[in-house]
Amino acid sequence: MDADITLTVDGERRSVTVDTRTTLLDALRERLGVISPKKGCDHGQCGSCTVLLDGRRHLSCLTLAVAQDGAEVVTAAGLGDGDDLHPVQQAFLDHDGYQCGYCTPGQVCSAVGVLDEVRQGHPSSVTDDLGSDPELTDEEIRERMSGNLCRCGAYAGILAAVREAAGA
Repeated sequence: MDADITLTVDGERRSVTVDTRTTLLDALRERLGVISPKKGCDHGQCGSCTVLLDGRRHLSCLTLAVAQDGAEVVTAAGLGDGDDLHPVQQAFLDHDGYQCGYCTPGQVCSAVGVLDEVRQGHPSSVTDDLGSDPELTDEEIRERMSGNLCRCGAYAGILAAVREAAGA
């Protein structure tokens, strides 16, 4: 069964017809030609497909496209402003957090989501005091980024990049 949906992807309103079983990742990559989110494990275990969905990070391989009709999707390709990189993207460059680059779009989207979650005071499983705003320690960053795997070993660079983008 097909359904017509509309998504705003990286600031552009896009309409597409999808099989109701199509994931958001497949709709983006195969139907709309948006290739920034990567298909890694296709089981929500690696984070390569992470996008910002209505401002919150989501694994697009575990999300049905039809359930996101009307949503705003931001990929790593849509974070910058023209030729200017998003501060998280620049920090990844400055701290050599890219390595092979395959997981990087998901890592960058996740990092942007992490920083927003911390600014909004959302605790993680390692937050000591649930009653106060979380402090963005290395432990907090590692925990919050733990859903994104890098097989090339860029974790030290990614940690430094997120720390710098946070202003810590």
